[in-house]
Amino acid sequence: MAKTKSSLTNMVAVLVGFALAIAALLAWVNHVTEGPIAAKAEKTLADGIKKVMAAGDIKVTKTDTVRQMVEGKENVYVVYSVADKAGGSRGAAVECATLGFGGNMRVLVGFDNSGNILGYSILEHAETPGLGAKAQAWFQKGAKGDIIGMNPAKGALTVTKDGGQVDAITASTITSRAFLKAVNEAYKAYAAKTNGQRAANE
Repeated sequence: MAKTKSSLTNMVAVLVGFALAIAALLAWVNHVTEGPIAAKAEKTLADGIKKVMAAGDIKVTKTDTVRQMVEGKENVYVVYSVADKAGGSRGAAVECATLGFGGNMRVLVGFDNSGNILGYSILEHAETPGLGAKAQAWFQKGAKGDIIGMNPAKGALTVTKDGGQVDAITASTITSRAFLKAVNEAYKAYAAKTNGQRAANE
C-alpha cells in the first residue's frame, strides 16, 4: 500500500509540475504577443477611421464613450473625434454594435460636422456567410443601397419595405434593418456627444 501511495504522490507531483510549466509558457507567449496584437488592432482601427471619414490626412483628437438606453438595454458607443492636419474638426467616427440576423454586428460610421454620412465599415458580424460581405458593399457610394451623404438627423434611415428610402440587400431584409439600426444609433451617439460639447462651451 505504501508503494501505491508513493506512486500516486509522484504522479500528482509530475502533473502539477507539468501544469505549472504549461501555465508559465502560456503566460510568456501572451506577454510576447500582446504588444504586436495591440499594435495591429490599433492600426486596423486607424485605417478604418480614415476609410469611413473618406480622408487620409486626419488624426483622432479625442475618444469619448457614450452610453444610451436602446429598447431597455444600455448600449455603449465609442466616438472618435477627428481633425485635419491644421486642427480643424472633420466630424467623428462612431463605433457601435447591434443585433443582426445571426448575432452582433459591429459597425464604424463616419459623420461630417453636419451629420452627413461620409462612409462606413462593418468591423465584425455573425451573419450568414456572404451576407456580411454583401452588407460591406451594398450601402457604399454608387451601390444599390447607397447611404453615403444621407443625414439621419433628417429622419431615421429605414428600408423601402418599411416605408424608408434605402434598398435592402436582396433576400436579406433582417440584416439590412440591423445595419441601418446601427447607423441610426451611431448618429444618435454622435449627436449626443456633439450637443454635450456645445453645451459645455456655452
